[in-house]
Amino acid sequence: MPRARSCGSAAAFDPVAGIGFSNDRRFASEKIPVAHLSTFGQALGLNAHLFGDRIGASDLERAMTFRQWNERSCRLANALLGMGLAKGDRVAVLAYNCVEWLEIYAATAKAGLIAVPVNFRLVGPEVAYIVGNCEARAMIVQDALAGVVEEVRADLPIPETSYIHLGGGACPAGYRAYEALLAAARDTEPAADVRPDDPWTLMYTSGTTGLPKGVVRSHRASANLALVTDIELGFSRRDTGLLVMPLCHANSLYFGSALTTCGGAITVYSRRSIDPEHLLRTLDESGATFTSLVPTHYIMMLALGAAVHDKYDAARVEKLLISSAPARQDTKRAIMDVFRNAGLFESYGSTEAGWVTVLRPEEQLRKLGSVGRECIGSLPIRLLDPDGSDVPDGEAGELYSCNPGTFDGYWKLPEKTVEAFRGGYCTVGDLARRDEEGYIYLVDRKSNMIISGGENIYPSEVENMLGAHPAVKDVAVIGLPDEKWSERVHAVVVLHAGGTASEAEILDWCRDRIAGYKRPRSVSFMTEADMPRTATGKIQHRVLRERLAGGGC
Repeated sequence: MPRARSCGSAAAFDPVAGIGFSNDRRFASEKIPVAHLSTFGQALGLNAHLFGDRIGASDLERAMTFRQWNERSCRLANALLGMGLAKGDRVAVLAYNCVEWLEIYAATAKAGLIAVPVNFRLVGPEVAYIVGNCEARAMIVQDALAGVVEEVRADLPIPETSYIHLGGGACPAGYRAYEALLAAARDTEPAADVRPDDPWTLMYTSGTTGLPKGVVRSHRASANLALVTDIELGFSRRDTGLLVMPLCHANSLYFGSALTTCGGAITVYSRRSIDPEHLLRTLDESGATFTSLVPTHYIMMLALGAAVHDKYDAARVEKLLISSAPARQDTKRAIMDVFRNAGLFESYGSTEAGWVTVLRPEEQLRKLGSVGRECIGSLPIRLLDPDGSDVPDGEAGELYSCNPGTFDGYWKLPEKTVEAFRGGYCTVGDLARRDEEGYIYLVDRKSNMIISGGENIYPSEVENMLGAHPAVKDVAVIGLPDEKWSERVHAVVVLHAGGTASEAEILDWCRDRIAGYKRPRSVSFMTEADMPRTATGKIQHRVLRERLAGGGC
């Protein structure tokens, strides 16, 4: 029976038979030799042993030592098992950023359960789809989001006694109080038989092209990815990472795992939305040495201007990462100018493949526009044409990667799992080209490519050109139906505050900057709030196409 395998690891996922987990404990009494990297829960336990009194996890409201973090995670693990959950059961989590996320991830790792983070921006039916699709057996819900769950509770597969209320308010009827559960449980390590190839997280993709797919990641893949991240970014026990991205998203989980693996500390940016000046102040006051942001967040901070930047000291920030969406060249230059003591890394990756490439600080100006080269531990990237043949350097092909942090498969979608792999290599549908030195340049998502008059047009190329206009803050380029050309290039522009530009001015500005067939034929303007994005800041081109093709604005 064929299996989807990441190179160098044996995946426990069968894409043909679907996915299932055994509660077989025949081997629970065997002594397991140390022949693999530690799980997230084990790494936390080691930190509690080595330097238990150091601050290990915090948010903007409270802090925990490594020992306290570990003890609370053990209590939660034992409480969940005491509720009747068994190895392989799924625990859905709906919460804004808070330090409890770190307890939940550690607890599920220790108990052999599978964490299913749910995006807090989703509405009731979307939450119901994920919770129902993963067949969750318990759900942890933050008080401010309980209304979303109650709206669809009757449709969820969760036993009535397995809803857990997280938050400072009174526990509502029909829920168990998170803190009460912890207080009543043991703070010792749970007696769970957790193996490297057991699944740890089931994270649903953001759905830029349709319904979200559940991405299954094992302890082994997650530990491998953490170690690769530590090596590539040079993390150590002296680092403190400020996690700004939602902890229901892969970015913060990956960096949280990496920092925990090397003994670094974590601060969770526990605000429901980002205030750019508050974020700058937090970087100043928290002692953070690292943070990872999407281009939108950097653009928001850069737009504050020099007078605001000068109020805060970012000198302790040594490493910055920009990822999750393509970064324009002018944005990267401005980041390096504001954060002068920080090395800027750019990385390309996905929920499925983990980190695939990294562009190091010393390469930023020499290789503007590139996402770097392969991460340590991986095999050379392959760029393939539709027939599966490698394309020459300089030509665009679908990007396939092979690394030890690759996912195991899509939950209950064996056919999609098979489609994602080719000979041990994994793809998520991104197009890229390679230069003569081996550096990778993202071209676009295959689904975003515009075909006009038989010519392939990559929106990111047009967006980079338009983004250099002084009045343009952000831009998305899409293809709209056209009787003559099949599709025409259309630009959706967000202007800087106080900036002005008309459609005619934008079109005229493009005239000598890009080939005629790539130039927008029309422009519409949108506020930043109206631009559809995923939780990670990626513009949803599909949503824009649907909205504008239907005559919307």
